[in-house]
Amino acid sequence: MSGSHSAAPAASRGAGFVRSVRAISTVCGWFAAACTVIALFVTCHMIFVRAVLGQSTIWQTEAVIYLMIAATVVGLPYVQKLRGHVNVDLIPLMLPPRVRRVLAYVTLSATLVVIALLAWHSGHIWLEAFDRGWKSSTVWAPPLWVPYLALPIGFGLFVLQVLADLVALATGIDAPFGVREA
Repeated sequence: MSGSHSAAPAASRGAGFVRSVRAISTVCGWFAAACTVIALFVTCHMIFVRAVLGQSTIWQTEAVIYLMIAATVVGLPYVQKLRGHVNVDLIPLMLPPRVRRVLAYVTLSATLVVIALLAWHSGHIWLEAFDRGWKSSTVWAPPLWVPYLALPIGFGLFVLQVLADLVALATGIDAPFGVREA
C-alpha cells in the first residue's frame, strides 16, 4: 500500500522534466521536417538549373547532403519520443513484469551511454572544425563547423530524451516497453 502512495509524488516530480524534454523533442521533429522540405526545394532548384537552364550547380548537392544529415540527427529525439526506432519487443512482452522493468532500465542505460559517447565525440569534431576554420573542399567551400553543429546538438538532445525516458520509467509515467502491468 505504501508503494502506491510514493508513486504519485515521484511521477509528479518527474512529469515537468519529462514534459519539457518531450516538447523540445517535438521541436526537433519540426526542425527535421523543415530541413527535409528545404532539401526537396533545393533539389528541385538544382534540377531546374541543370535541365532547363543548362547550367552547372555549385552548392545544391552539398547543401542537400548537409540538410538531410541535420534532419536525421536532429530528428533522433523526436523519433525516440514516438518510440519510432527499430524495436524488437517479442522477448520483453513474454517476460514477467519485474524482469521486463530491469530489461528496460538496461536498454535505456546502454542507449544513454552510446549516445552520450557519440555526442561527446561529435562535439569534439565540431570544436576542431570551428577552431581550425575547416572548410569544405568543394567550389562552394562552406565552413564545416556549420553543418557539423547538427551532430552534437542532435546527439545531445537525443541523450536528453533518453534521460527523460529513464525518468518516465522510474517515476511510473511510462511503463517498461509500453506494457502496463495488470
